[in-house]
Amino acid sequence: MSDEANSINAALPSLLKALDECRTSLPATNEAFNFITGVLKSRELNALVNVHSQISNRVNDDSFHPIVSNGLQIAADVLDLLTTRKNLSADFEEICSLLKKPHIQRLLDAHDAVAQKDYNPRLSELPPDVDKDEETIKIAQLVKSDEPLGSAQSAEPIVGATIATDEQTGKYVVARVFHGGAAYRSGLIHVGDEVWEVNGINVEWKPPSDVLKILQNSEGTIKFKLIPADRKLGHCESKVRVRAHFDYVASLDPFIPCKEAGLDFVKGDILHIVNQDDGEWWQARRDGDRTTRAGLIPSRAHQERMILRERSQIGKRADQAFSPSLASLTGCKSSLQLSPHCASRTKTKKIMYDSTENDDFDREEIPTYEEVAKLYPRAGIYRPIVMIGPPGVGRNELRRRLIATDAEKYRTPTPFTSRPMRPGEVNGKEYYFVTREKMEEDSEAGNFIEFGEYKGNLYGTSVESVKMLVGAGHVCIMNPHYQALKMLRTPQLKPFIIYIKPPAFDVLKETRAVAYARSTFDENNSRGFTDDEFKEILQSAERIEFLYSHLFDEIIVNADLSAAFEQLVRAVNRVENEPLWVPASWVQ
Repeated sequence: MSDEANSINAALPSLLKALDECRTSLPATNEAFNFITGVLKSRELNALVNVHSQISNRVNDDSFHPIVSNGLQIAADVLDLLTTRKNLSADFEEICSLLKKPHIQRLLDAHDAVAQKDYNPRLSELPPDVDKDEETIKIAQLVKSDEPLGSAQSAEPIVGATIATDEQTGKYVVARVFHGGAAYRSGLIHVGDEVWEVNGINVEWKPPSDVLKILQNSEGTIKFKLIPADRKLGHCESKVRVRAHFDYVASLDPFIPCKEAGLDFVKGDILHIVNQDDGEWWQARRDGDRTTRAGLIPSRAHQERMILRERSQIGKRADQAFSPSLASLTGCKSSLQLSPHCASRTKTKKIMYDSTENDDFDREEIPTYEEVAKLYPRAGIYRPIVMIGPPGVGRNELRRRLIATDAEKYRTPTPFTSRPMRPGEVNGKEYYFVTREKMEEDSEAGNFIEFGEYKGNLYGTSVESVKMLVGAGHVCIMNPHYQALKMLRTPQLKPFIIYIKPPAFDVLKETRAVAYARSTFDENNSRGFTDDEFKEILQSAERIEFLYSHLFDEIIVNADLSAAFEQLVRAVNRVENEPLWVPASWVQ
Protein backbone atom coordinates (compact mmCIF):
# COMPACT_ATOMS: atom_id res chain seq x y z
CA MET A 1 0.00 0.00 0.00
CA SER A 2 1.33 3.50 -0.84
CA ASP A 3 2.53 5.89 1.89
CA GLU A 4 -0.28 8.28 1.01
CA ALA A 5 -2.90 5.56 1.35
CA ASN A 6 -1.39 4.38 4.67
CA SER A 7 -1.44 7.89 6.07
CA ILE A 8 -5.11 8.36 5.15
CA ASN A 9 -6.12 4.99 6.63
CA ALA A 10 -4.36 5.89 9.88
CA ALA A 11 -5.88 9.37 9.96
CA LEU A 12 -9.40 8.34 11.01
CA PRO A 13 -8.37 6.46 14.22
CA SER A 14 -5.97 9.30 15.05
CA LEU A 15 -8.72 11.89 14.66
CA LEU A 16 -11.09 9.91 16.88
CA LYS A 17 -8.42 9.57 19.58
CA ALA A 18 -7.59 13.29 19.43
CA LEU A 19 -11.28 14.12 19.59
CA ASP A 20 -11.71 12.16 22.84
CA GLU A 21 -8.68 13.88 24.38
CA CYS A 22 -10.01 17.33 23.49
CA ARG A 23 -13.59 16.70 24.59
CA THR A 24 -13.05 18.09 28.09
CA SER A 25 -10.75 20.99 27.17
CA LEU A 26 -12.59 22.53 24.21
CA PRO A 27 -15.66 24.78 24.68
CA ALA A 28 -17.97 22.73 22.48
CA THR A 29 -21.21 20.94 23.16
CA ASN A 30 -21.54 17.19 23.38
CA GLU A 31 -23.86 17.41 20.42
CA ALA A 32 -21.07 18.79 18.20
CA PHE A 33 -18.57 16.15 19.40
CA ASN A 34 -21.11 13.39 18.85
CA PHE A 35 -21.83 14.62 15.34
CA ILE A 36 -18.14 14.70 14.33
CA THR A 37 -17.53 11.30 15.96
CA GLY A 38 -20.50 9.84 14.08
CA VAL A 39 -19.17 11.15 10.76
CA LEU A 40 -15.68 9.71 11.37
CA LYS A 41 -17.11 6.32 12.34
CA SER A 42 -19.68 6.18 9.56
CA ARG A 43 -19.56 3.29 7.12
CA GLU A 44 -19.85 5.69 4.16
CA LEU A 45 -16.71 7.68 5.06
CA ASN A 46 -14.69 4.55 5.84
CA ALA A 47 -15.79 3.03 2.53
CA LEU A 48 -14.67 6.16 0.67
CA VAL A 49 -11.28 6.06 2.42
CA ASN A 50 -10.93 2.42 1.43
CA VAL A 51 -11.75 3.23 -2.22
CA HIS A 52 -9.23 6.07 -2.15
CA SER A 53 -6.56 3.70 -0.83
CA GLN A 54 -7.25 1.17 -3.56
CA ILE A 55 -7.07 3.83 -6.27
CA SER A 56 -3.85 5.23 -4.82
CA ASN A 57 -2.26 1.81 -4.93
CA ARG A 58 -3.31 1.32 -8.53
CA VAL A 59 -2.24 4.78 -9.70
CA ASN A 60 1.22 4.34 -8.16
CA ASP A 61 1.62 1.08 -10.07
CA ASP A 62 3.74 1.90 -13.15
CA SER A 63 1.90 -0.72 -15.18
CA PHE A 64 -1.47 0.97 -14.63
CA HIS A 65 -1.52 3.24 -17.67
CA PRO A 66 -3.75 3.33 -20.74
CA ILE A 67 -2.24 1.72 -23.82
CA VAL A 68 -4.25 3.95 -26.16
CA SER A 69 -6.44 7.01 -25.70
CA ASN A 70 -8.53 6.58 -28.86
CA GLY A 71 -10.22 3.21 -28.30
CA LEU A 72 -13.52 4.39 -29.80
CA GLN A 73 -11.79 5.52 -33.00
CA ILE A 74 -9.92 2.22 -33.26
CA ALA A 75 -13.19 0.32 -32.85
CA ALA A 76 -14.70 2.41 -35.66
CA ASP A 77 -11.68 1.68 -37.86
CA VAL A 78 -12.04 -2.05 -37.18
CA LEU A 79 -15.74 -1.88 -38.09
CA ASP A 80 -14.93 -0.05 -41.33
CA LEU A 81 -12.34 -2.68 -42.17
CA LEU A 82 -14.58 -5.66 -41.42
CA THR A 83 -17.69 -4.32 -43.12
CA THR A 84 -15.81 -4.09 -46.43
CA ARG A 85 -15.08 -7.81 -46.37
CA LYS A 86 -17.36 -10.47 -47.77
CA ASN A 87 -18.09 -13.90 -46.31
CA LEU A 88 -16.91 -13.08 -42.80
CA SER A 89 -16.49 -15.93 -40.37
CA ALA A 90 -18.80 -16.27 -37.39
CA ASP A 91 -16.12 -14.86 -35.07
CA PHE A 92 -15.75 -11.70 -37.14
CA GLU A 93 -19.51 -11.26 -37.36
CA GLU A 94 -19.72 -11.50 -33.57
CA ILE A 95 -16.98 -8.86 -33.23
CA CYS A 96 -18.92 -6.55 -35.54
CA SER A 97 -22.08 -7.08 -33.53
CA LEU A 98 -20.32 -6.33 -30.24
CA LEU A 99 -18.59 -3.19 -31.52
CA LYS A 100 -21.90 -1.81 -32.78
CA LYS A 101 -23.59 -2.10 -29.38
CA PRO A 102 -24.12 1.32 -27.76
CA HIS A 103 -23.03 -0.03 -24.34
CA ILE A 104 -19.61 -1.05 -25.71
CA GLN A 105 -19.22 2.27 -27.51
CA ARG A 106 -20.07 4.25 -24.40
CA LEU A 107 -17.62 2.12 -22.40
CA LEU A 108 -14.85 2.87 -24.91
CA ASP A 109 -15.82 6.55 -24.84
CA ALA A 110 -15.52 6.59 -21.03
CA HIS A 111 -12.17 4.78 -21.28
CA ASP A 112 -10.86 7.41 -23.72
CA ALA A 113 -12.04 10.26 -21.49
CA VAL A 114 -10.10 8.79 -18.55
CA ALA A 115 -7.05 8.05 -20.72
CA GLN A 116 -7.05 11.65 -21.97
CA LYS A 117 -7.62 12.95 -18.42
CA ASP A 118 -10.79 14.66 -19.66
CA TYR A 119 -12.55 14.23 -16.32
CA ASN A 120 -11.24 17.13 -14.28
CA PRO A 121 -13.58 19.51 -12.46
CA ARG A 122 -14.77 22.64 -14.22
CA LEU A 123 -16.32 25.78 -12.86
CA SER A 124 -19.97 26.06 -13.75
CA GLU A 125 -21.28 29.09 -15.58
CA LEU A 126 -22.78 31.98 -13.64
CA PRO A 127 -26.12 31.17 -11.94
CA PRO A 128 -29.12 32.63 -13.78
CA ASP A 129 -30.07 34.87 -10.85
CA VAL A 130 -26.70 36.68 -10.79
CA ASP A 131 -26.48 40.10 -12.40
CA LYS A 132 -24.08 39.53 -15.28
CA ASP A 133 -23.08 43.18 -15.31
CA GLU A 134 -21.51 42.73 -11.88
CA GLU A 135 -17.81 41.86 -11.78
CA THR A 136 -17.43 38.27 -10.63
CA ILE A 137 -14.45 37.23 -8.49
CA LYS A 138 -13.19 33.68 -8.13
CA ILE A 139 -10.56 32.39 -5.74
CA ALA A 140 -8.24 29.55 -6.74
CA GLN A 141 -5.86 27.94 -4.26
CA LEU A 142 -3.21 25.67 -5.77
CA VAL A 143 -0.40 23.64 -4.24
CA LYS A 144 3.07 24.84 -5.25
CA SER A 145 4.92 22.24 -7.32
CA ASP A 146 7.69 21.94 -9.91
CA GLU A 147 5.62 23.34 -12.77
CA PRO A 148 6.09 26.70 -14.51
CA LEU A 149 4.17 29.78 -13.57
CA GLY A 150 5.56 33.22 -14.24
CA SER A 151 5.58 36.07 -16.68
CA ALA A 152 5.71 35.56 -20.41
CA GLN A 153 9.38 36.59 -20.36
CA SER A 154 10.60 34.82 -17.26
CA ALA A 155 9.12 31.76 -15.58
CA GLU A 156 9.31 30.34 -12.11
CA PRO A 157 8.41 26.66 -11.55
CA ILE A 158 5.17 26.66 -9.58
CA VAL A 159 1.73 25.49 -10.81
CA GLY A 160 1.62 24.99 -14.58
CA ALA A 161 0.52 28.34 -16.03
CA THR A 162 2.04 31.61 -17.23
CA ILE A 163 0.87 35.18 -16.74
CA ALA A 164 1.53 38.17 -18.97
CA THR A 165 0.66 41.84 -19.22
CA ASP A 166 -2.37 42.60 -21.37
CA GLU A 167 -1.23 45.07 -24.05
CA GLN A 168 -4.51 46.98 -24.03
CA THR A 169 -5.34 47.20 -20.32
CA GLY A 170 -1.86 46.82 -18.80
CA LYS A 171 -3.26 44.31 -16.29
CA TYR A 172 -1.93 40.82 -15.57
CA VAL A 173 -3.82 37.98 -17.23
CA VAL A 174 -3.34 34.24 -17.45
CA ALA A 175 -1.55 33.81 -20.78
CA ARG A 176 -1.32 30.04 -20.90
CA VAL A 177 -2.52 27.00 -18.94
CA PHE A 178 -0.43 23.88 -19.52
CA HIS A 179 -2.50 20.79 -20.26
CA GLY A 180 -2.06 18.21 -17.54
CA GLY A 181 -0.56 20.67 -15.04
CA ALA A 182 -1.92 21.58 -11.61
CA ALA A 183 -3.77 24.68 -12.88
CA TYR A 184 -5.31 22.65 -15.69
CA ARG A 185 -6.36 19.80 -13.41
CA SER A 186 -7.99 22.19 -10.97
CA GLY A 187 -10.38 23.51 -13.61
CA LEU A 188 -10.27 26.87 -11.80
CA ILE A 189 -7.83 28.87 -13.93
CA HIS A 190 -8.44 29.74 -17.59
CA VAL A 191 -6.61 31.63 -20.27
CA GLY A 192 -7.66 35.29 -20.16
CA ASP A 193 -8.49 35.38 -16.43
CA GLU A 194 -7.31 38.66 -14.89
CA VAL A 195 -4.98 38.19 -11.91
CA TRP A 196 -6.04 40.60 -9.16
CA GLU A 197 -4.34 39.27 -6.03
CA VAL A 198 -1.66 36.68 -5.21
CA ASN A 199 -1.66 35.48 -1.60
CA GLY A 200 -3.68 38.51 -0.56
CA ILE A 201 -1.32 41.01 -2.23
CA ASN A 202 -2.84 43.25 -4.89
CA VAL A 203 -0.71 43.00 -8.06
CA GLU A 204 -2.73 45.31 -10.28
CA TRP A 205 -0.07 48.01 -10.63
CA LYS A 206 3.04 46.16 -9.56
CA PRO A 207 5.98 45.69 -11.98
CA PRO A 208 6.62 42.15 -13.30
CA SER A 209 9.69 41.73 -11.10
CA ASP A 210 7.60 42.25 -7.96
CA VAL A 211 4.98 39.75 -9.10
CA LEU A 212 7.66 37.16 -9.76
CA LYS A 213 9.13 37.79 -6.33
CA ILE A 214 5.75 37.12 -4.73
CA LEU A 215 5.49 33.85 -6.62
CA GLN A 216 9.05 32.84 -5.74
CA ASN A 217 8.56 33.53 -2.06
CA SER A 218 5.28 31.63 -1.83
CA GLU A 219 5.42 28.46 0.25
CA GLY A 220 3.05 25.50 0.25
CA THR A 221 -0.04 26.88 -1.45
CA ILE A 222 -0.70 29.92 -3.63
CA LYS A 223 -4.03 31.70 -3.50
CA PHE A 224 -5.13 33.63 -6.58
CA LYS A 225 -7.98 36.09 -6.71
CA LEU A 226 -9.11 36.25 -10.34
CA ILE A 227 -11.62 38.08 -12.48
CA PRO A 228 -12.89 35.40 -14.90
CA ALA A 229 -12.39 35.87 -18.61
CA ASP A 230 -15.48 36.52 -20.70
CA ARG A 231 -14.91 33.33 -22.70
CA LYS A 232 -13.51 30.06 -21.41
CA LEU A 233 -11.53 27.85 -23.72
CA GLY A 234 -12.40 24.16 -23.60
CA HIS A 235 -10.14 21.77 -21.71
CA CYS A 236 -10.52 18.77 -24.03
CA GLU A 237 -7.22 17.74 -25.55
CA SER A 238 -7.03 17.55 -29.31
CA LYS A 239 -6.15 14.24 -30.93
CA VAL A 240 -3.73 15.75 -33.44
CA ARG A 241 -0.40 13.95 -33.82
CA VAL A 242 2.45 15.36 -35.90
CA ARG A 243 5.88 14.14 -36.96
CA ALA A 244 8.59 16.74 -36.31
CA HIS A 245 10.91 17.48 -39.22
CA PHE A 246 13.51 19.40 -37.22
CA ASP A 247 15.39 19.25 -33.92
CA TYR A 248 14.35 21.61 -31.14
CA VAL A 249 16.04 22.59 -27.86
CA ALA A 250 13.94 25.06 -25.86
CA SER A 251 16.84 26.35 -23.77
CA LEU A 252 18.59 27.55 -26.95
CA ASP A 253 15.52 29.33 -28.36
CA PRO A 254 15.69 33.09 -27.66
CA PHE A 255 12.05 33.57 -28.66
CA ILE A 256 10.26 31.03 -26.44
CA PRO A 257 8.14 32.84 -23.82
CA CYS A 258 8.96 30.37 -21.05
CA LYS A 259 12.14 28.29 -21.40
CA GLU A 260 11.36 26.07 -18.40
CA ALA A 261 8.07 25.09 -20.05
CA GLY A 262 9.62 24.13 -23.40
CA LEU A 263 9.52 20.61 -24.80
CA ASP A 264 12.70 19.37 -26.46
CA PHE A 265 12.40 16.95 -29.37
CA VAL A 266 14.41 15.57 -32.28
CA LYS A 267 13.61 15.13 -35.94
CA GLY A 268 11.27 12.19 -36.44
CA ASP A 269 9.60 12.36 -33.00
CA ILE A 270 5.82 11.93 -32.96
CA LEU A 271 4.24 14.75 -30.94
CA HIS A 272 0.72 14.92 -29.52
CA ILE A 273 -0.48 18.50 -30.01
CA VAL A 274 -2.87 19.12 -27.14
CA ASN A 275 -3.51 22.83 -27.66
CA GLN A 276 -3.14 25.21 -30.63
CA ASP A 277 -4.95 28.26 -29.25
CA ASP A 278 -1.74 30.31 -29.35
CA GLY A 279 -0.78 30.98 -32.95
CA GLU A 280 2.91 31.16 -32.03
CA TRP A 281 3.39 28.46 -29.39
CA TRP A 282 1.62 25.12 -29.25
CA GLN A 283 1.36 22.78 -26.28
CA ALA A 284 2.48 19.22 -26.92
CA ARG A 285 3.68 15.94 -25.44
CA ARG A 286 5.68 13.19 -27.06
CA ASP A 287 3.24 10.53 -28.17
CA GLY A 288 3.01 7.83 -25.51
CA ASP A 289 4.80 9.98 -22.92
CA ARG A 290 3.27 9.51 -19.47
CA THR A 291 4.33 12.85 -18.07
CA THR A 292 1.42 14.85 -16.73
CA ARG A 293 2.14 18.28 -18.20
CA ALA A 294 2.41 19.40 -21.82
CA GLY A 295 5.30 21.60 -22.96
CA LEU A 296 5.68 24.52 -25.36
CA ILE A 297 6.86 24.03 -28.94
CA PRO A 298 6.99 26.54 -31.80
CA SER A 299 3.89 26.53 -33.97
CA ARG A 300 4.12 25.65 -37.66
CA ALA A 301 3.75 29.31 -38.67
CA HIS A 302 6.42 30.42 -36.17
CA GLN A 303 8.91 27.76 -37.27
CA GLU A 304 8.34 28.49 -40.95
CA ARG A 305 9.24 32.14 -40.32
CA MET A 306 12.40 31.07 -38.48
CA ILE A 307 13.44 28.83 -41.38
CA LEU A 308 12.74 31.55 -43.95
CA ARG A 309 14.76 34.01 -41.88
CA GLU A 310 17.66 31.56 -41.69
CA ARG A 311 17.51 30.89 -45.43
CA SER A 312 17.45 34.61 -46.11
CA GLN A 313 20.60 35.09 -44.03
CA ILE A 314 22.30 32.18 -45.81
CA GLY A 315 21.30 33.68 -49.15
CA LYS A 316 22.81 37.04 -48.23
CA ARG A 317 26.06 35.39 -47.20
CA ALA A 318 26.07 33.33 -50.41
CA ASP A 319 25.69 36.54 -52.45
CA GLN A 320 28.75 37.96 -50.74
CA ALA A 321 30.89 34.84 -50.97
CA PHE A 322 30.05 31.47 -52.52
CA SER A 323 29.53 28.87 -49.79
CA PRO A 324 31.30 25.49 -50.39
CA SER A 325 28.95 23.75 -47.94
CA LEU A 326 25.93 24.74 -50.00
CA ALA A 327 27.74 23.75 -53.18
CA SER A 328 28.24 20.27 -51.77
CA LEU A 329 24.48 19.90 -51.48
CA THR A 330 23.99 20.57 -55.17
CA GLY A 331 26.34 17.98 -56.59
CA CYS A 332 27.99 20.68 -58.75
CA LYS A 333 31.04 22.83 -58.17
CA SER A 334 30.07 26.11 -59.76
CA SER A 335 26.33 26.60 -59.25
CA LEU A 336 23.74 26.35 -56.51
CA GLN A 337 21.44 24.56 -58.94
CA LEU A 338 21.90 21.09 -60.32
CA SER A 339 22.51 21.51 -64.04
CA PRO A 340 21.42 18.94 -66.61
CA HIS A 341 25.11 18.26 -67.27
CA CYS A 342 25.67 17.19 -63.65
CA ALA A 343 22.55 15.03 -63.65
CA SER A 344 23.56 13.16 -66.77
CA ARG A 345 26.86 11.86 -65.39
CA THR A 346 25.13 8.66 -64.27
CA LYS A 347 25.08 7.21 -67.78
CA THR A 348 23.22 4.02 -66.96
CA LYS A 349 20.21 5.86 -65.51
CA LYS A 350 17.52 5.89 -68.20
CA ILE A 351 14.96 8.08 -66.42
CA MET A 352 16.03 11.73 -66.50
CA TYR A 353 14.48 14.86 -65.01
CA ASP A 354 14.55 18.58 -65.55
CA SER A 355 16.62 18.89 -62.39
CA THR A 356 16.81 22.65 -62.20
CA GLU A 357 13.05 23.14 -62.41
CA ASN A 358 12.22 20.38 -59.93
CA ASP A 359 14.80 21.41 -57.35
CA ASP A 360 13.63 25.03 -57.43
CA PHE A 361 10.17 23.71 -56.62
CA ASP A 362 11.52 21.54 -53.80
CA ARG A 363 13.33 24.47 -52.20
CA GLU A 364 9.96 26.16 -51.68
CA GLU A 365 8.87 23.36 -49.37
CA ILE A 366 9.42 24.20 -45.70
CA PRO A 367 9.24 20.99 -43.65
CA THR A 368 8.24 21.70 -40.05
CA TYR A 369 5.50 19.34 -38.87
CA GLU A 370 3.38 16.79 -40.71
CA GLU A 371 0.07 15.64 -39.27
CA VAL A 372 0.13 11.86 -38.97
CA ALA A 373 -2.09 8.95 -37.99
CA LYS A 374 -1.62 5.21 -37.52
CA LEU A 375 -2.13 3.07 -40.63
CA TYR A 376 -3.01 -0.50 -39.74
CA PRO A 377 -1.84 -3.31 -42.05
CA ARG A 378 -4.47 -5.15 -44.06
CA ALA A 379 -4.05 -8.80 -45.03
CA GLY A 380 -3.25 -9.24 -48.70
CA ILE A 381 -2.84 -5.50 -49.38
CA TYR A 382 0.80 -4.43 -49.15
CA ARG A 383 2.33 -0.98 -49.23
CA PRO A 384 4.92 -0.40 -51.99
CA ILE A 385 8.52 -0.40 -50.76
CA VAL A 386 10.45 2.50 -52.29
CA MET A 387 14.24 2.67 -51.93
CA ILE A 388 15.76 6.10 -52.54
CA GLY A 389 19.48 6.82 -52.66
CA PRO A 390 22.36 8.11 -54.75
CA PRO A 391 23.53 6.08 -57.77
CA GLY A 392 26.15 3.53 -56.73
CA VAL A 393 25.01 3.16 -53.13
CA GLY A 394 23.79 -0.44 -53.62
CA ARG A 395 20.02 -0.16 -53.96
CA ASN A 396 19.80 -2.54 -56.93
CA GLU A 397 21.68 -5.27 -55.07
CA LEU A 398 19.44 -4.88 -52.01
CA ARG A 399 16.36 -5.08 -54.22
CA ARG A 400 17.72 -8.16 -56.02
CA ARG A 401 18.37 -9.95 -52.70
CA LEU A 402 14.92 -9.09 -51.36
CA ILE A 403 13.14 -10.35 -54.47
CA ALA A 404 15.24 -13.53 -54.38
CA THR A 405 13.76 -14.41 -50.95
CA ASP A 406 10.27 -14.73 -52.51
CA ALA A 407 10.03 -13.95 -56.22
CA GLU A 408 6.28 -14.53 -56.22
CA LYS A 409 5.60 -12.08 -53.41
CA TYR A 410 8.10 -9.31 -54.24
CA ARG A 411 7.76 -7.77 -57.70
CA THR A 412 8.99 -4.72 -59.55
CA PRO A 413 6.70 -2.83 -61.94
CA THR A 414 7.31 -3.41 -65.65
CA PRO A 415 8.41 -0.15 -67.32
CA PHE A 416 7.14 1.25 -70.63
CA THR A 417 9.36 2.15 -73.59
CA SER A 418 9.02 3.52 -77.10
CA ARG A 419 12.04 1.61 -78.44
CA PRO A 420 11.50 -1.31 -80.82
CA MET A 421 11.19 -4.80 -79.36
CA ARG A 422 14.38 -6.83 -79.64
CA PRO A 423 14.59 -10.53 -80.55
CA GLY A 424 13.64 -12.73 -77.58
CA GLU A 425 11.82 -9.99 -75.67
CA VAL A 426 8.19 -10.44 -74.65
CA ASN A 427 5.78 -7.52 -74.43
CA GLY A 428 4.80 -7.03 -70.78
CA LYS A 429 7.80 -8.94 -69.41
CA GLU A 430 10.93 -6.83 -69.87
CA TYR A 431 8.95 -3.77 -71.02
CA TYR A 432 5.59 -2.69 -72.26
CA PHE A 433 6.35 -1.61 -75.84
CA VAL A 434 4.18 1.30 -76.97
CA THR A 435 4.46 4.14 -79.47
CA ARG A 436 6.28 7.36 -78.72
CA GLU A 437 3.03 9.29 -79.24
CA LYS A 438 1.23 7.16 -76.65
CA MET A 439 4.00 7.65 -74.08
CA GLU A 440 4.07 11.41 -74.62
CA GLU A 441 0.29 11.53 -74.25
CA ASP A 442 0.41 9.55 -70.98
CA SER A 443 3.25 11.72 -69.70
CA GLU A 444 1.21 14.88 -70.31
CA ALA A 445 -1.67 13.26 -68.39
CA GLY A 446 0.61 12.62 -65.39
CA ASN A 447 0.40 8.85 -65.65
CA PHE A 448 4.12 8.20 -65.16
CA ILE A 449 6.03 8.09 -61.90
CA GLU A 450 9.28 8.33 -63.85
CA PHE A 451 9.64 9.48 -67.42
CA GLY A 452 12.56 10.41 -69.64
CA GLU A 453 14.53 9.90 -72.81
CA TYR A 454 17.68 7.82 -73.33
CA LYS A 455 19.48 7.45 -76.66
CA GLY A 456 16.45 8.69 -78.57
CA ASN A 457 13.92 6.37 -76.88
CA LEU A 458 11.40 7.15 -74.13
CA TYR A 459 11.19 5.16 -70.89
CA GLY A 460 8.72 5.40 -68.05
CA THR A 461 7.16 3.66 -65.04
CA SER A 462 3.41 4.16 -64.77
CA VAL A 463 1.34 4.68 -61.66
CA GLU A 464 -1.12 2.10 -62.92
CA SER A 465 1.54 -0.62 -63.05
CA VAL A 466 2.25 -0.11 -59.35
CA LYS A 467 -1.47 -0.21 -58.52
CA MET A 468 -1.84 -3.44 -60.50
CA LEU A 469 0.90 -5.16 -58.47
CA VAL A 470 -0.62 -4.01 -55.18
CA GLY A 471 -4.10 -5.06 -56.28
CA ALA A 472 -2.79 -8.51 -57.20
CA GLY A 473 -1.45 -9.03 -53.66
CA HIS A 474 2.23 -8.44 -54.41
CA VAL A 475 4.74 -6.25 -52.58
CA CYS A 476 5.88 -3.70 -55.14
CA ILE A 477 9.63 -2.98 -54.83
CA MET A 478 10.93 0.18 -56.50
CA ASN A 479 14.26 2.02 -56.84
CA PRO A 480 13.17 5.28 -58.52
CA HIS A 481 15.01 8.56 -58.92
CA TYR A 482 14.54 10.66 -55.79
CA GLN A 483 12.51 13.29 -57.64
CA ALA A 484 9.85 10.62 -58.28
CA LEU A 485 8.83 10.93 -54.61
CA LYS A 486 6.48 13.77 -55.52
CA MET A 487 4.51 11.37 -57.73
CA LEU A 488 4.79 8.33 -55.45
CA ARG A 489 3.96 9.72 -52.01
CA THR A 490 0.17 9.83 -52.41
CA PRO A 491 -2.83 8.52 -50.44
CA GLN A 492 -3.54 6.12 -53.30
CA LEU A 493 -0.14 4.35 -53.21
CA LYS A 494 0.85 4.86 -49.53
CA PRO A 495 4.52 3.91 -50.09
CA PHE A 496 7.03 3.09 -47.35
CA ILE A 497 10.12 5.11 -48.26
CA ILE A 498 13.56 3.80 -47.30
CA TYR A 499 16.63 5.95 -47.78
CA ILE A 500 19.76 3.91 -48.58
CA LYS A 501 22.60 6.06 -47.27
CA PRO A 502 26.31 5.66 -48.01
CA PRO A 503 28.79 5.49 -45.10
CA ALA A 504 31.67 7.93 -44.64
CA PHE A 505 34.22 8.20 -47.47
CA ASP A 506 36.88 5.91 -45.93
CA VAL A 507 34.32 3.20 -45.06
CA LEU A 508 32.64 3.52 -48.46
CA LYS A 509 35.95 3.11 -50.26
CA GLU A 510 37.14 0.22 -48.10
CA THR A 511 33.93 -1.83 -48.16
CA ARG A 512 33.50 -1.50 -51.93
CA ALA A 513 37.11 -2.54 -52.51
CA VAL A 514 36.72 -5.62 -50.28
CA ALA A 515 33.50 -6.58 -52.13
CA TYR A 516 35.13 -5.98 -55.56
CA ALA A 517 32.21 -3.68 -56.38
CA ARG A 518 31.95 -2.58 -60.00
CA SER A 519 31.39 1.07 -60.82
CA THR A 520 27.82 1.91 -61.80
CA PHE A 521 29.21 5.03 -63.49
CA ASP A 522 30.77 2.77 -66.15
CA GLU A 523 28.30 1.45 -68.73
CA ASN A 524 30.11 -1.89 -68.93
CA ASN A 525 30.68 -2.21 -65.16
CA SER A 526 34.23 -3.23 -66.07
CA ARG A 527 36.13 -1.41 -63.32
CA GLY A 528 35.94 -0.35 -59.71
CA PHE A 529 34.85 3.06 -58.41
CA THR A 530 37.26 5.98 -58.51
CA ASP A 531 37.73 8.39 -55.60
CA ASP A 532 35.93 11.10 -57.55
CA GLU A 533 32.97 8.78 -58.04
CA PHE A 534 32.87 7.99 -54.32
CA LYS A 535 32.86 11.72 -53.61
CA GLU A 536 30.04 12.21 -56.12
CA ILE A 537 28.01 9.49 -54.36
CA LEU A 538 28.44 11.32 -51.04
CA GLN A 539 27.60 14.71 -52.56
CA SER A 540 24.48 13.29 -54.16
CA ALA A 541 23.51 11.71 -50.82
CA GLU A 542 23.87 15.08 -49.04
CA ARG A 543 21.66 16.68 -51.64
CA ILE A 544 18.95 14.03 -51.36
CA GLU A 545 18.90 14.33 -47.55
CA PHE A 546 18.79 18.11 -47.72
CA LEU A 547 15.78 18.11 -50.03
CA TYR A 548 13.82 15.00 -49.05
CA SER A 549 14.82 13.67 -45.62
CA HIS A 550 11.42 14.72 -44.19
CA LEU A 551 9.79 12.10 -46.44
CA PHE A 552 11.88 9.11 -45.26
CA ASP A 553 10.26 6.38 -43.16
CA GLU A 554 13.51 4.48 -42.61
CA ILE A 555 17.22 5.15 -43.10
CA ILE A 556 19.62 2.27 -43.82
CA VAL A 557 23.36 2.97 -43.96
CA ASN A 558 24.84 0.56 -46.48
CA ALA A 559 28.29 0.09 -44.97
CA ASP A 560 27.98 -3.69 -44.81
CA LEU A 561 25.69 -5.23 -47.42
CA SER A 562 24.62 -8.18 -45.26
CA ALA A 563 23.77 -5.96 -42.29
CA ALA A 564 21.94 -3.49 -44.55
CA PHE A 565 19.92 -6.34 -46.07
CA GLU A 566 18.93 -7.65 -42.63
CA GLN A 567 17.73 -4.17 -41.67
CA LEU A 568 15.78 -3.97 -44.95
CA VAL A 569 14.05 -7.30 -44.25
CA ARG A 570 13.12 -6.17 -40.72
CA ALA A 571 11.69 -2.92 -42.08
CA VAL A 572 9.62 -4.72 -44.73
CA ASN A 573 8.27 -7.16 -42.13
CA ARG A 574 7.34 -4.26 -39.87
CA VAL A 575 5.39 -2.60 -42.69
CA GLU A 576 3.43 -5.80 -43.24
CA ASN A 577 2.64 -6.52 -39.60
CA GLU A 578 2.65 -3.33 -37.49
CA PRO A 579 0.56 -0.14 -37.49
CA LEU A 580 2.84 2.71 -38.56
CA TRP A 581 2.60 6.49 -38.65
CA VAL A 582 1.68 7.93 -42.05
CA PRO A 583 0.34 11.30 -43.27
CA ALA A 584 -3.11 11.75 -41.73
CA SER A 585 -4.68 12.27 -45.18
CA TRP A 586 -3.78 8.67 -46.08
CA VAL A 587 -5.97 7.37 -43.27
CA GLN A 588 -8.84 9.85 -43.53
